[in-house]
Amino acid sequence: MNTDFQNAVKASKELTKRPSNEELLKLYALYKQASEGDNTGERPGGFDFKAIAKHDAWAELKGMSSEEAEKSYIELVKELQTKYA
Repeated sequence: MNTDFQNAVKASKELTKRPSNEELLKLYALYKQASEGDNTGERPGGFDFKAIAKHDAWAELKGMSSEEAEKSYIELVKELQTKYA
């Protein structure tokens, strides 16, 4: 993980207002893709809709490189900082 990515992760936790659920899912998915690569886990079952949404958001990024995910994450955090800081 590069320093810019680590700084963006820190900055994402310091937003003064809560981003939308869609934005939070995008942040989560990009973070997981950057740090762990493709989602290889089983899709959650039952009524855990939050876990299902997180799984699906991450799975949509399959094939994206860690570097590309880091770059997209950094760009999203910058966008959120102007919107929610």
